[in-house]
Amino acid sequence: MKLVFAGTPEVAVPALDALIASGRHEVAAVVTRPDAPAGRGRRLVASPVAERAEEAGIEVLKPARPRDEDFLARLREIAPDCCPVVAYGALLPKAALDVPARGWVNLHFSLLPAWRGAAPVQHSVMAGDEVTGASTFLIEEGLDSGPVYGVLTEEVRPTDTSGDLLTRLAFAGAGLLAATMDGIEDGTLHAVPQPAEGVTLAPKITVEDARVQWSAPALRVDRVVRGCTPAPGAWTLFRGERLKLVQAAPVLDRADLAPGELAVAKNNVYVGTGSHAIELLWVQPQGKKPMRAADWARGVRIVPGELVGS
Repeated sequence: MKLVFAGTPEVAVPALDALIASGRHEVAAVVTRPDAPAGRGRRLVASPVAERAEEAGIEVLKPARPRDEDFLARLREIAPDCCPVVAYGALLPKAALDVPARGWVNLHFSLLPAWRGAAPVQHSVMAGDEVTGASTFLIEEGLDSGPVYGVLTEEVRPTDTSGDLLTRLAFAGAGLLAATMDGIEDGTLHAVPQPAEGVTLAPKITVEDARVQWSAPALRVDRVVRGCTPAPGAWTLFRGERLKLVQAAPVLDRADLAPGELAVAKNNVYVGTGSHAIELLWVQPQGKKPMRAADWARGVRIVPGELVGS
């Protein structure tokens, strides 16, 4: 089939690579978000998908909005058979959805209908799921509600951050998307409607969502830290300034600290929760680089009984 691939961040690059390497389909163009400011100088930078497409000599389309008539006209000129999508980052209007004869097929990082929305992996980790996965489905105008072509499952490991899990799903999902394209082309794969039961939503995680509530149980705090890593980053307040929690771990044999209460040993920093303690392993003070929590604690000279979070 002739394909137009839509995607933007690094997590979409493995799927683009898989389609380029398949030898069975032609990736005629790539659709991605416009260049965005990045770094200290706020210089405009192309998306990872745009950079990879340019390396491969593939035409890159960067519409400000996918409803722009210039973009829609070019899409019609290319006349793709199918448009695979991975984390494109913009809603597709009906005028775009109607162009490819076999539709737009999204690789979504959950077992639909669970975790429909922008942040399925983060919500899966924060909810304590033991298993998640990826699904390919035909995009329709509803939110991740279209019929499903294929799925794969992936264990959520006890120490997984959302970044760890998303990386594994990106590479495993790349193969699923390529196989879905093959099955659509040869007619062996047919989309099946999603069940009405089991729908959960995964909206974008906000900075406020990532604020740790120390009155929660230790396992909940651990899930928030892992689910918000690397973005937007779990955080708390310390002496009125934001302290990012880069890595932490529950300490299930210590329950002598009040919620938010700090305790410092020679090479360990503990915080009380609503149940057991959490050990802070890596933190990032406001305006500084990540550092070992023990080094941070020595530098700030924590007072016995001092709290985080207030």
